[in-house]
Amino acid sequence: MLAIPVPFVVSLLLLLLAVTLYVRLPQQAKAACAFLLLCSLTTGTVGLRWTLDWSWLRFLQPVLAATIPAAAWSCFFIKRSNWRKAFSLHWLGPSVVVLALLAQPFWSAPLDEWITLLYVVYGIALIRRSREDWDNIALGEWEGARKAALMAGAMLLFSALIDSAMSIDFAFRAGKEALYILTIGHLIMLPLLSLAVVMVSISTPAEDEEPEAEESLILPFHDLTSISEPSVKAEPLLSAERALEITQLLDQLMQEKELYLDPELTLNKLSRKLVIPAKQISTAVNLVHQRNISKLINEYRIEHAKQALRSCSDTITQIMLSSGFQTKSNFNREFSRVTGTTPSDYREQNQRSPS
Repeated sequence: MLAIPVPFVVSLLLLLLAVTLYVRLPQQAKAACAFLLLCSLTTGTVGLRWTLDWSWLRFLQPVLAATIPAAAWSCFFIKRSNWRKAFSLHWLGPSVVVLALLAQPFWSAPLDEWITLLYVVYGIALIRRSREDWDNIALGEWEGARKAALMAGAMLLFSALIDSAMSIDFAFRAGKEALYILTIGHLIMLPLLSLAVVMVSISTPAEDEEPEAEESLILPFHDLTSISEPSVKAEPLLSAERALEITQLLDQLMQEKELYLDPELTLNKLSRKLVIPAKQISTAVNLVHQRNISKLINEYRIEHAKQALRSCSDTITQIMLSSGFQTKSNFNREFSRVTGTTPSDYREQNQRSPS
């Protein structure tokens, strides 16, 4: 019976995390806080369901469970500006559960199988989408966001595994171990899933206003005429000439404006500055430079850091922050990738043999 209070402890911890996150990042973490509240309500409902077994809890628990995978997906891949509208498209899963529950007097729907399927589908989708480029995540945080998406997808699949284990337990052992299976599942799955959502929320800058016209890089006349229509769709494929032109414009923007110094620089911001669809920019960089735009922007930052390491006496942490990096681990990893050495070794070598 010691396992019974665990869902309530997890629920309280998730609630405290939501409050703390909202106090510290009220604009940036709204979606993450809403997700944490959903997970807190779900774990609390599970605890009540297995201790009091009120009839209305039997209705609420599967509805909340069916909402979690869609809510997790929305926190990762739906922009804040249209979060409510886009999330409405994902209400299909919970709606089917509600209809099935209402129809229970007349039809015994396979609710467990449907909810398990939702977790499997969203889990696989999160893992697959983690490999793609991120429009709204800070470019320096792409690797962390991808790891968070992978962890979220894995936790959704783990939840499906827990549901399957419970179904097997009810089929062969009359549910004798169901409480312990469910407790272990919620103790592992929901906290880690919530952590993944919080990680990606912190990596997502608050949406800024559209830049003034004079701040945008002026494109050649033929490019301006090609994007004069209000709705611009990215080309599925780019010619080598067009890809080279886009990367040259990107390099010009980096050299003139030094946008790479902005730690919250995103692909969407670059798209607005260049007046080129984000997908075209990403495709062009991959074609010309054979790597994603996150690594390319970090290379501009590393060049800035190298110059600072050679020419000033600031600490490595100060140089890291002034170069556009937010975490030391990311800075060290990218510095080693570009230069083959660590920042401290690079400074020591160039102090002895200045270039």
